[in-house]
Amino acid sequence: MIILLDRIVAIAAAVRRVLTGRGDVSRATWVAVIAALGVLIATAVSVIGVLRTPEGLAPVALDPPPSADQVGTPPTDTPRAGQAKPAATSPTRPATPQATATSPTPTPVPSTTPTPTPATAPPTPAALRADFAIAENSLLSYGAAVTISNPGQVPVAQWKLAVTLPRESLRVSSVEGAQASQDGAVWTFVPDGSTGQVPDSTSVRVTFRVDGSSIGSAPTACTIDGVACTGLPD
Repeated sequence: MIILLDRIVAIAAAVRRVLTGRGDVSRATWVAVIAALGVLIATAVSVIGVLRTPEGLAPVALDPPPSADQVGTPPTDTPRAGQAKPAATSPTRPATPQATATSPTPTPVPSTTPTPTPATAPPTPAALRADFAIAENSLLSYGAAVTISNPGQVPVAQWKLAVTLPRESLRVSSVEGAQASQDGAVWTFVPDGSTGQVPDSTSVRVTFRVDGSSIGSAPTACTIDGVACTGLPD
C-alpha cells in the first residue's frame, strides 16, 4: 500500500512539473491529467479496502483429504514412527513325520502254472533171442524153424535174422513169418506183416526149408540183430 501511494505522489509531481513548465497547456490536457489521477486514486482506495477486509475475498477451494478406504489399510508389518521394527523370523517348517511302520512284506502268490516234470526216457528194449532147430530132415532137403523171443518189457518192432549156409548152391524156400533175401551163402530174414512186432515177454516163429543134399547142409552161423542164435547143430 505504501509503495502504491508513493507511485501516485510521484506521478502527480511529474505532471505538475510538466504543466508548470509549459504555459500553453490546453484545457483538454488538464482534463486528461485529472482523469488519470482520479483513476489512480480510485484504484488505491479499492486496494486499501480489500486489505482491510480480507474476509471479503473469495475463499480458495481445497480438495478434501482422502478417505481411509482410498488410502488403504497400511500393512500390519510396517512399523509406526517411533516403533522398533520387529526382527524377521524364518518360517517354521512343519516337522517331517518319520516313517515308523515298515511296509508289510508281500506274501508270494503261488504260481498256477504247473511245473513241467522232466520227461522220462522210454525204457530201452531188451535184446531179442533166437533159437534154431531142424524140424524135418529128408534126403534132398530139411525144414528149419527159428523162434525169436523178447525177454524185456518193451515191444520190439524190427529185427533181422541172418542164417549162413555152408554152400551157395543151397536154396531157401517155403518161408513163413518173414521175408528172405540171399547174398551168397548168407540168407537174411526180416519180419513181414504177421511178425512185424515182437511183444514183451512173447515170441514169434519163422520157418523155411533148405533145398539140397542133406549131407553137410546145416547152417554154419545164425544171428538175430547181431546176437548169436542158440540150437545150431555141432
